[in-house]
Amino acid sequence: MTSLDKPTEDTQADEARTDDARAVTEAALFEAFGGVRGMVETVLPGLLFVTIFTINKDLHWSAIAALAVSLVLVVVRLAMKDTVKHAFSGVFGVAFGVVFAMFTGNAKDFYLPGMLYTLGLALAYIVTTLAGVPLIGLILGPVFKENLSWRTRNPGRKRAYAKASWAWGLILLAKCAILFPLYWWANTAQLGWVLIALKIPPFLLAVWLTWVFLAKAPAPIDVFAEMEAEEQAEKERQAAAAAERGEAASGGRHRREA
Repeated sequence: MTSLDKPTEDTQADEARTDDARAVTEAALFEAFGGVRGMVETVLPGLLFVTIFTINKDLHWSAIAALAVSLVLVVVRLAMKDTVKHAFSGVFGVAFGVVFAMFTGNAKDFYLPGMLYTLGLALAYIVTTLAGVPLIGLILGPVFKENLSWRTRNPGRKRAYAKASWAWGLILLAKCAILFPLYWWANTAQLGWVLIALKIPPFLLAVWLTWVFLAKAPAPIDVFAEMEAEEQAEKERQAAAAAERGEAASGGRHRREA
């Protein structure tokens, strides 16, 4: 190996580690946020509601159709023995919207619980970041098997989570700044179509920024692997101690026999 070979190999190794980190980050983000299927499950009920309401202006049929398709998505998840957390969250969101709209008789109120949730989530991202425990870290920590180790043991990763949480909070606030005025000024169909248009792009932007920040951050500390290693080391220490006691007892017997 020449002196020029080693830097090349080191560079290739660094690139491989970077690629691995990015792949792990992508997989974790897809798991946490549901991927393409989760986005479809988020958009479809609202899209069906606004489509039907735009055609016939019937609140009841629009609400029933949106709730029905949400339930179908859950049933499909259950039939495929897949995780249902994203589908169930969609059902609850649609159900709240349906109940609220039916109660007030105003079709625009179908969207109000989701809008309030978005505002609350935006504030949660910002407040938790200011408090030193960015929400995105609390969400992704278990996915990366690092739990809360990033808070005290991995400052670079904590900074990445803080940046990502700021991104989520500000993007969601910008979304609310568009939707809430429309709630007062636009009709139901206009509000619904704008809301559908704003479902995916802000989400993808926030996920992409999260990926960028985390891909450049230090690797997560696998606390589960550490616990398993500690348990294995403790078993080995106990086995070694038992062996020493056995050897000591055997030596004592030999001396008494002598």
